Amino acid sequence: MTKILLTGGCGFIGSNLAPMLIQHGCDVTIFDNFSKGDVSYLPEREKFKIIEADIADEDAVYNAAKGVDAIIHLAALGSVVESVANPEENFASNAEGTFNVLNAARRARIKRFVFASTGGAIMGNATPPVNELSLPKPISPYGASKMAGEGYCSAFSAAYGMNITALRFANVIGPISAHKKGAITVFIRALMNNAPLTIFGDGKATRDFLFVSDLCKGILLALQKNKPGFNVFHLASGEEVSVEQLARTICKIAGKPEHEIKFENKRKGEVERNFADYTKAKEVLGFSPSVKLNDALKITWDWFLENEGPGT
Repeated sequence: MTKILLTGGCGFIGSNLAPMLIQHGCDVTIFDNFSKGDVSYLPEREKFKIIEADIADEDAVYNAAKGVDAIIHLAALGSVVESVANPEENFASNAEGTFNVLNAARRARIKRFVFASTGGAIMGNATPPVNELSLPKPISPYGASKMAGEGYCSAFSAAYGMNITALRFANVIGPISAHKKGAITVFIRALMNNAPLTIFGDGKATRDFLFVSDLCKGILLALQKNKPGFNVFHLASGEEVSVEQLARTICKIAGKPEHEIKFENKRKGEVERNFADYTKAKEVLGFSPSVKLNDALKITWDWFLENEGPGT
């Protein structure tokens, strides 16, 4: 039984990933400060050991890591907009926090490490589709913090003989995402409250959306593959979708195709166009997303309706 330490395991991705790890025979310890996540997000929470602590506390991470076989590091502040407003907090959580987790892994002699990076934010306004050979040019503190994390992953792998995989996530959607700050959550809540959908910019900005179960399968594949050295993979759908197209699709799914959409000034730090080529992940890891965007949005909409209901 593989023993896993999962940081941020009570957040959106972690609470979807943790049960999948259990299903694959892993013994999972969750490390979370509950600033974003919640134990209630976890199904069958009795199957997990849960440690309430912060990745800012390296000794706490080290004590949690002793005796485990691998670390999956998800804990982070993930909002581009919030990183622009408060770059110090973002740096402390994402750059310094990742260093702390890596250093705890080094001290505990853990050789397998999976790091949750980002696709669009780290690439900036690179010409899409981006891949692992594209030059990262972050335009937000969030993107820069993830680039710093990748830099330390590369350095720790080379200096201490660790097998570290950095996974650059597309925009992830799916159940248990009510606390996640992003377009999908904002659009769905506006629809449930009969409020206008607000798009920042002209709506032509594009993103790459990946259903959370597909993402979790990619994380599991990276863990199982345990590629030697430091490796980077994009986990994405490979499909470019405009923000306006996304909004209109959600309106149709909600049964409100004529719902009002308004446009506001573009926000700083947000990438204009982005989608990724996941060929490398497919060839090396066997990664292949299976849930189409319309299905992913329908499942997410239904989850919000069931858990929050109209008028929340």
